[in-house]
Amino acid sequence: MLDSATFLTPAQIVAELDKYIIGQHDAKRNVAIALRNRWRRLHAPADMQREIVPNNILMIGSTGVGKTEIARRLAAIADAPFTKVEASKFTEVGYVGRDVESMVRDLAEQAVNLVKQRRKEAVKSQAAQAVEDAILDALIPPLPGAGSAPAVPGGVGFGISSAAGNDMPTSDRELNERTRERFREKLQRGELEERFIDIKVQQGGSPGIGLMGGQAGLDEASLQGLQDMLGSMMPKKTRKRKVTIAEARKILLDEEAAKLIDMDEVKDEAIRLAENAGIIFIDEIDKVASSNANKSGPDVSREGVQRDLLPIVEGSAVTTKYGVVNTDHILFIAAGAFHVSKPSDLIPELQGRFPIRVELQSLTKEDFYRILKDPKNALTKQYEALLKAEDVELTFDDAALEELASIAFEVNSEVENIGARRLHTVMSRLLNDILFDVPDRIGPNAHIQVTRELVEQRLQGMVRNRDLSQYIL
Repeated sequence: MLDSATFLTPAQIVAELDKYIIGQHDAKRNVAIALRNRWRRLHAPADMQREIVPNNILMIGSTGVGKTEIARRLAAIADAPFTKVEASKFTEVGYVGRDVESMVRDLAEQAVNLVKQRRKEAVKSQAAQAVEDAILDALIPPLPGAGSAPAVPGGVGFGISSAAGNDMPTSDRELNERTRERFREKLQRGELEERFIDIKVQQGGSPGIGLMGGQAGLDEASLQGLQDMLGSMMPKKTRKRKVTIAEARKILLDEEAAKLIDMDEVKDEAIRLAENAGIIFIDEIDKVASSNANKSGPDVSREGVQRDLLPIVEGSAVTTKYGVVNTDHILFIAAGAFHVSKPSDLIPELQGRFPIRVELQSLTKEDFYRILKDPKNALTKQYEALLKAEDVELTFDDAALEELASIAFEVNSEVENIGARRLHTVMSRLLNDILFDVPDRIGPNAHIQVTRELVEQRLQGMVRNRDLSQYIL
């Protein structure tokens, strides 16, 4: 639990975040400290571990400045279960809204998937051997008894000699074994990947099992657990599929790995992982803040959502289909723009549960330039990779990147500030014609250089439209 990231220092965590996110150093520092504190808590004296609670974080900043990306990358660094939910979802159907406990159930689901993936990697080689045996059985079935069946079934037709060298087999069983070994070698060398074989695969779901929660008097978690239990009691249905050996490897590997995993252990580990390493990101928290003193109408609904969120954030036991999850040590990161309301408009109890407040800065022209150039997943690198798939080389001049950053910054300033997302609009407008012309008009081995002049030529329409937008109703 908390293996890889827990040994990273706060400075190393910030350095990892810097590879993908430009600026916002205060936010990075605070989330790095929060992540490191989890490792510190688990290595504190046993009598203090229960007492140490996470310092939940409230991020304040306009859209597109990196709030969600920081939380998501933090979870990736920690290899921890992560779920994102919009607080405004809970108000969509009035006061009751969506069940707020669903965020914890989603986190448990993520934790189970994460643990299952780790366990599958651990048994991958063992499962691969079982898959090889299953494919071999489909190609050359083993004999049920000595001399009870022909050595090579009709219809296989791979042209294998009935003898291995000059040493003639003395029985059908020996011939069968030799043939299987030859095919095993061919499988291991990848010579039969395009051959078609018939395999049996399990059918997903259990048709006919359906319960209405209201009729059964069950909550969502209990209903799901009952359905899973009834599904496990039903006989597993299988069907035959004709697939290539390459496809069969992928299908059977997942099934064989699942057979080697103890799901009870997976569930127990997943619950521990969710409780001690889980991260829940609550976006649009400002949408449930009451913006005036006279709280009536929709504000009542918003305050109701805050009061529903409070016990989850404070620490409570939530029943999921995998077991009970205690939320005491889950890290909650809330975020909102707070253009209309203020953090102080949240109910005091909820404010107290987010003691760390971080204000994210609006992006500057220099930030846009660095976002286009520095991150490992920069938009320019993404488009270069897309065209490389067509054997077309795409490069950007520094002057072109500066012009792109300048246009994105100006459009944000004069129309609507959507942060770094504006770069997607600008880049798409710039490269739209090029992406359409490859490979019909622009063939393989071509080299496209994006210069400042090209940027000005392609985006002058965007600049002109921006100037006119203020007169459009």
